[in-house]
Amino acid sequence: MDAIPAGRFDPLSAVRTTTAGGFDLLLAGTVFQDIIFTGLPHAPQPGTEIWSEGMGSCPGGVANQAIAAARLGLRTGLAAAFGDDGYGDYNWKILAGQEHVDLSLSRRVAGWHSPVTVSLSVDHDRSMVTHGHPAPVTSSELIGQPPPALAAVADLGHDLEAWVLAAHSDGVKLFGDVGWDPSGEWSQSRLENLKYFHAFMPNQREAMAFTDKENPWAALYSLADRVPVAVVTLGQQGAMAVDSETGEEEWVPSLPVTAYDPTGAGDCFGAAFVVGCLAGWPLGDRLRFANLCAALAVQEVGGSLAAPGWGDIADWWKRANARPERRGSQWLRRYAFLADIVKDVPPEAQRRAAATIAHLSDA
Repeated sequence: MDAIPAGRFDPLSAVRTTTAGGFDLLLAGTVFQDIIFTGLPHAPQPGTEIWSEGMGSCPGGVANQAIAAARLGLRTGLAAAFGDDGYGDYNWKILAGQEHVDLSLSRRVAGWHSPVTVSLSVDHDRSMVTHGHPAPVTSSELIGQPPPALAAVADLGHDLEAWVLAAHSDGVKLFGDVGWDPSGEWSQSRLENLKYFHAFMPNQREAMAFTDKENPWAALYSLADRVPVAVVTLGQQGAMAVDSETGEEEWVPSLPVTAYDPTGAGDCFGAAFVVGCLAGWPLGDRLRFANLCAALAVQEVGGSLAAPGWGDIADWWKRANARPERRGSQWLRRYAFLADIVKDVPPEAQRRAAATIAHLSDA
């Protein structure tokens, strides 16, 4: 794994050992070519054409979280199949060259075309149209014996992949992710697999469906009985969590911002929460930082384009403190822990990208 490039801030510098190597975070999954339309006046109607205010093109799918983590300074490795088409060329170039995501575990696959998703953002929500075919190579085939890593994000499936079980055996902290189950079954075998995970971060709908509870608090406590760190995200109401290892329990509200596009905000939240966990921050600060990164993301064109870097976080902190009406406010007091962190962020620290297939975002 190459060293973090010059000018990038390392949030784990205080806890790294001189002999530490490998990845901070290992990810595996499908990379999509995302084409995002924002600022639509309404959803498209049959037989009509509408124009959007903004548009962006960027790597999506698992690339959203990989880019979010890399911009936050984590040494990030991604195992994914890439098509041998123009989309695959572009996504590989952006991830490896621009975003410094390590693709040594990824592979170009001849004759397989990249999955494509078109995301339409209307009234602070999104709809998507996707086309693609299953990758001809599995994540376990790509990874083999997992390399050294501090943490990994894995899907909480019915049957865990071989690489996930191997990583757990090697002491990697597993952070559980889950997609919506359209069958409505929410198999209990998936919950039983939480015994392999360090943390689980579903949204409130997923948490209540998994645990068969009627409210997110009851779902959180049920999950906390199964996994050391249980997090339930609540959308505009923020996020809550229980850390059974430290005995902490927190609810943190969202920042009051106007959401422009929610695409990828959950990936930013998850990457930021992993940063806080690996850095050893208190649970409340981990949630606040994750909420901040998600809030910064929803104010821009979504997906990986909107993921904030440490430069964006430092800019937000300076702007917030420069406003007289906010000095001493409860919001700044809640984020006071950033003061000692941001002071070490270099001025040239990484910020959001504007890359699209057309080189510049129209948003």
